[in-house]
Amino acid sequence: MSLTDRLDQYLASEDLNAVWFARPPSFAWLTRGGDNVVDRGVDTGVAAAGYDGDQITVVTDNIEAPRLRAEELPDGVAIETFEWHAESLADAVAAASPTPAAADFDVSGFEPVDVTPLRQPLTETQREQYRELGADAAAAVESVARSVDPSDTELDVTGALRDELESEGIATPVVLVGSAERAQSYRHYTSTDTELGDYALVSVTARRDGLHVSTTRSVAFDPPEWLAERTRKAMRVETTALAATRAVGQEGGTASDVFAAIQDAYAEVGWEGEWRNHHQGGAAGFAGREWIATPGNESPVVLPQGYAWNPTVDGAKSEDTFLVTDERVDLLSGTGDWPTETVEAVGYDLELPRHSVLDR
Repeated sequence: MSLTDRLDQYLASEDLNAVWFARPPSFAWLTRGGDNVVDRGVDTGVAAAGYDGDQITVVTDNIEAPRLRAEELPDGVAIETFEWHAESLADAVAAASPTPAAADFDVSGFEPVDVTPLRQPLTETQREQYRELGADAAAAVESVARSVDPSDTELDVTGALRDELESEGIATPVVLVGSAERAQSYRHYTSTDTELGDYALVSVTARRDGLHVSTTRSVAFDPPEWLAERTRKAMRVETTALAATRAVGQEGGTASDVFAAIQDAYAEVGWEGEWRNHHQGGAAGFAGREWIATPGNESPVVLPQGYAWNPTVDGAKSEDTFLVTDERVDLLSGTGDWPTETVEAVGYDLELPRHSVLDR
């Protein structure tokens, strides 16, 4: 089903005449990768994309309109422009739109819209963009990870990762570099001036064309004896989550069903309850996580869709982004040049090669 077909159904079901998106992920979704971000510190972009059952229209000010038309928008998208000093984006959308209408930002008189169900499943074009992003992001992360030394600081590596990814036109909403000391203390090892030491975890969420890829690589210099084993156990939990995602998606189940399989996997590998120490990931696409699995999350597991599971085991982690369909579980964030180990899911007939620890 095309994006406009989904929106036609949404408009009909909600008895609306238009729907508008100004938050960057959904703007990119509707405009096939268009970027409305100038200031990364705000939630709403400099333009809104709307659909009225007939065409896609972008509303923006006179400063941004020429650039968006030339560099960000596909052919066939109409643009309506307002003077930057005359009114706000919300006021301009209200003036341009038929009513009743909905929006993903605050527009007077408009209904709110839950965009997550509209963005799933991924279209064929989006899946191809995702494959390209995943390969480019993994290549950048692995290139930096192979070059680091124990005396490098977490901030040194963070800067190198951002430089490498940005040079490929890939934004970096999340870059976490955990030294041996801090990766054992924190699940979200926001970078500091601590030297890497015996090993490091490098975790990134990268964005291009509105799509998000998450990946982690582990690099060891003089690692503790337990690192490889704990990483292997995290890999088995991740593989179980992926197997459960496919099975639950085929059955029309929910995120909580996958989470139950994750809990069982932790118990099987000898770390029962470890899931309490970190969120385990979930559906990925036009957000780092379209939803995060919890014991009570009843979000539907949709196929085909991106999924990024990120189990941790006390100082070790396994994380990549996969395209999960009815038939396959395909790695997106990989190059084929990093060491792997094939592990078996708990309770499912699935084996996957997973990224293991790179010994330096």
